[in-house]
Amino acid sequence: MTTPPESVLFVCVHNSGKSQIAAAIARHDFPDVRVTSAGTAPSPTVHPGSADTLAEVGIDITGEQPKPITDELITDADLVVVLGTEAQVATADGTPVVRWDVDEPSSRGIEGTERMRLVREDVRRRVHELLGATAP
Repeated sequence: MTTPPESVLFVCVHNSGKSQIAAAIARHDFPDVRVTSAGTAPSPTVHPGSADTLAEVGIDITGEQPKPITDELITDADLVVVLGTEAQVATADGTPVVRWDVDEPSSRGIEGTERMRLVREDVRRRVHELLGATAP
């Protein structure tokens, strides 16, 4: 078994959905891990469905804002996790980058609250696997 990272940067394109969900779950369930999130082309606000699906499980992301990825965020992380297939992240400092091909229910015609719950649970399972615990 490998040692879980002490700090993780979660990245997606808009930093309004999947990376926000991953960061919020990691902060909530693993408070000793330093967690940040960012986007390669950040949206102006967090997707309301992301906030709502997290609120369903007792995680409040009020006040979170999408932010752009920076070299400093990458350098400060032990690991960069890219969620989805669209965002592209390269590191010059050797920080490891992994990609999670997160379930996208909309590709199967699943939208709205059901979509967000499926994304949340896929991301929750992956966060727990990464940080060394079994998803509840």
